[in-house]
Amino acid sequence: MNKRLAVALSVIAGFGIASMALAQAPQQQQQQAQAEATPSGWSYTIKDGKRVPKGNRVVNADGSWREEIRQGKCVTIKEKSAAGEYKESRSCDD
Repeated sequence: MNKRLAVALSVIAGFGIASMALAQAPQQQQQQAQAEATPSGWSYTIKDGKRVPKGNRVVNADGSWREEIRQGKCVTIKEKSAAGEYKESRSCDD
């Protein structure tokens, strides 16, 4: 009788371990899918639930700002003056 009980407990423990391993695999796939779900063209990333600009933005006291965004060998420079004039330029190193 004890031998049957030991076999039954071993089988139950085996199913428990297998189910835990199967439960972890979809979690890892879901985390990878969330990381890849954000399109590469977005101008911000999400950290701690808040939007954070991708580039290096420098904001001046008068409200003007300048931001540089690197994409491989190319650099996009976005500027906005205190008067509200927006300028964007892009250059690539070959």
